[in-house]
Amino acid sequence: MPITTTPKIWMNGKLVDWDKAQVHVLTHTLHYGTGVFEGIRAYETDKGPAVFRLTDHMQRFINSAKILSMPMPYSLEELVQAVKDTVASTGLPACYIRPLAYYGYGEMGLNTTPCKTDVAIACWPWGAYLGDDAVEKGVRMKISSWTRHDHNTMPPAAKTVGNYVNSSLAKVEALKAGYDEAIMLAPNGLIAECTGENLFVVRNGIILTPPTSAGALEGITQNSVTRIARDLGYEVRVDNIARSDLYIAEEIFACGTAAEVGSVSSVDDRPVPCPGPITRAIASTYAKAVRGQDPRYVDWLEYAK
Repeated sequence: MPITTTPKIWMNGKLVDWDKAQVHVLTHTLHYGTGVFEGIRAYETDKGPAVFRLTDHMQRFINSAKILSMPMPYSLEELVQAVKDTVASTGLPACYIRPLAYYGYGEMGLNTTPCKTDVAIACWPWGAYLGDDAVEKGVRMKISSWTRHDHNTMPPAAKTVGNYVNSSLAKVEALKAGYDEAIMLAPNGLIAECTGENLFVVRNGIILTPPTSAGALEGITQNSVTRIARDLGYEVRVDNIARSDLYIAEEIFACGTAAEVGSVSSVDDRPVPCPGPITRAIASTYAKAVRGQDPRYVDWLEYAK
């Protein structure tokens, strides 16, 4: 999806002009994928731009760096304020936010211990990742031939730059085959997640979502959707899901910061009822929650101004 420029990008403690936010071609992370990032959204509300679960996202950002043994030169409080400052600098009522920590120019080779950590935060307008009609129309998915990382190969709990080569391979494969998105299996053959979203499957009226042990990211949107579903009276279980469970599911939906909540209309050309009543109810409540329109979830919002 094309990027729309905004006035400023936060880099190492300063807001710099968009066109001047540059790195050297020999930047370490550009060669080895040794970086961590987050995906966050700010939504338009009656009180101005509100960043959804900002502190939780930035804590995961710090945790990802820790898993990578990457020194983080800023505190949680400093990073939260940096995001707010960057969002405010855009003048946008709503935007997507991309914090990135990376090893910069100065060292080359696989040993990262001498490397300096640089941090950047960019914001830009970005629509729904799976399409504006993802709830009502749904998306067509296929099981990918690419397997999700084993925990002892690449840590799926960390949002590392290099991890997403795995996701990109699966995404492109699905698109070239005529599908909208891919579902990735764990090395043991059970469902892990989509290329950039957590997955929920409804069986016998119970909502199931894969555990982190299957290689699923501990999703912040996943956590939010779980709370919303339970508040709506649905039972949610974190449990293993087999491929065949998808083929006979009553409903399937995916969620993530970029994707928000979207229905799945088919898996491997097996149709799935879409949109189901559970998916529609959760998506509607989520859309209100992120915009400050549901008092039960106002603690999830942090205002940029």
